[in-house]
Amino acid sequence: MIRAILPLLLVLGGCAPSAPSAGGGIVSTNPCADQMLLALVPPERIAAISHYSQDPGATSIPLDVARRFRTTTGTAEEVIALQPELVVASSFTPPATRAAYERAGLKMLYLDSPVTIAGSKAQIVELAKAVGAAPRGAELVAQIDAAVAAVRPGRARPAALLFIAGDLVNGGGTLLDEMLITAGFRDAAADYGLMSTGTLPVETIVSRPPAVILIPDGGGRTAALRRRVLKTSGATVVERIFPRSLINCGGPTIPAALARLTEIRGEFAR
Repeated sequence: MIRAILPLLLVLGGCAPSAPSAGGGIVSTNPCADQMLLALVPPERIAAISHYSQDPGATSIPLDVARRFRTTTGTAEEVIALQPELVVASSFTPPATRAAYERAGLKMLYLDSPVTIAGSKAQIVELAKAVGAAPRGAELVAQIDAAVAAVRPGRARPAALLFIAGDLVNGGGTLLDEMLITAGFRDAAADYGLMSTGTLPVETIVSRPPAVILIPDGGGRTAALRRRVLKTSGATVVERIFPRSLINCGGPTIPAALARLTEIRGEFAR
């Protein structure tokens, strides 16, 4: 499904491995900023991306694309040594690291983790402005708006339970929660009273089974146990793959995530 993020792939088409930077360029220590930068600016402007983007469980971009870029682990020493023109980091960056960046005189942009589609669009606009790519940012926002407008959710709202990894479940008040609702589902975890993310006992799921369970992969032993218990209980629950690459971040991933959720929603009576 990651192939559906056409703007990202078009920008990166033909991109060669980045040579070590002699200074300048943009450094990102935030994996969600990585995917936005790759969709906003030419690859040669990017001096380094987060090492998380080369991790199959954390990336939101194709691994073969991520491996074309230098990475850092986000330490102040690594980033300062690159002498970047801009550093894009997470709002969760430790105070000591922030202080080191400030002492080095680096230009910084700290990004939080949006919990709504509107917040994700605003973040694209903010980053696009910071890197001098406002028109491209507006294009990405328009693509998200078009993806939302294209959804026809239907009247019924089947309950969906979205597992992020293992037994970790997405709850209410998150970006994924809003996307589930936008696509025509009801977030089953929110029905159970789970906000943000957390775990749910299999007994809770069995007592009120959802119509569909979404998992990023095979799910391992936890998923296998849940399947056996649900089958024994007689519950009819559909299980579908929702790739991890569509779970980690919002931004340019939103159209592809909505497309996959809409595809799954289409399996149910309207």
